[in-house]
Amino acid sequence: MTEHLRTSTRDLDDLCERLSAWLGREVSQVSRPSANGMSSETLFFTVDGTRCVARLAPTEEAVPIFPTYDLGVQFEVMRLARERAGVLAPKALWFEPSPEPLGTPFFVMEREEGRVPSDVPPYTFEGWLLEAAPEDRRRLQDRTVAIAARLHDASFAPAELDRLGKAGLRAHVDGQRAYYEWMRGDVRIPLLERAFDWLEAHWPDDPGPDVLTWGDARIGNVMYRDFTPVAVLDWEMAAVGPRELDLAWMIFLHRFFQDLAEVFELPGLPAFMRRDDVCRTYRELSGHTPANMDFYETYAALRHGIVMARVWQRRIHFGEQPMPDDPDDLVLHKSLLERMLS
Repeated sequence: MTEHLRTSTRDLDDLCERLSAWLGREVSQVSRPSANGMSSETLFFTVDGTRCVARLAPTEEAVPIFPTYDLGVQFEVMRLARERAGVLAPKALWFEPSPEPLGTPFFVMEREEGRVPSDVPPYTFEGWLLEAAPEDRRRLQDRTVAIAARLHDASFAPAELDRLGKAGLRAHVDGQRAYYEWMRGDVRIPLLERAFDWLEAHWPDDPGPDVLTWGDARIGNVMYRDFTPVAVLDWEMAAVGPRELDLAWMIFLHRFFQDLAEVFELPGLPAFMRRDDVCRTYRELSGHTPANMDFYETYAALRHGIVMARVWQRRIHFGEQPMPDDPDDLVLHKSLLERMLS
């Protein structure tokens, strides 16, 4: 998700000089997007007529969303997704592991042009997707589901995926529990802990086969032209695990935005990204029938709750809001998650 968050205090003119020195070529038109990401910092620039995007690991002063940022893994996953799976991840150009050139590790990719459904304000409130014809929205939906199917069906050598860590649902959930413990600090969030307990009580007998998952699989991380994906963005949550991780995330993130619209008594897009439609399309494309979707959607809600709690912590840190009396209020979709658990 994106919003206006402070991710850096670094001067653009200084970054321009540093990029030019690093490349050994003149860099121009250095800028930041109007809505920088919640996680890594993004820079736009041009070199030798090529429009580029740099993704920089956040500094500690930015209060990062995640505890670690392995940009080398992101760079490699993007390359594999594009070259081996035919997924339109941005073309990966260069990776710099040293913090010396820009003050933090970074990678550079080619910049694509297109429209992205907005997070702020949510696309269920206003904008081009809300105004689109139903058949165009369905075309966008089906082609987005096809991204996941294409990625999941691709073959990779085990060594190519080793850097993503242990495979499987158990390892994935254990990683999220560790993320929660890091995020919460001295404050326990009972709702999220209840959700972890719910997962254990409803653990699937067969979690499904492990594949390379996108991780942040949602329409807000895709650029579209004519309702067709032209760039698949944000690979920092990629992992090896069941296919349903991506499908449930895609379904739940729309449910989250639709729930927000309904809270504000707006119609939103109730017929968009419905579970049955998404799973049917995925089955037709891949031959795999998604299973245990109640479990995986609840897990998606828990994962999103951890991220959103960290976002609220950042706002508290920067003086944008006070700490709530009830720690569960750090979870923006508290009511929705409570309904899912019950």
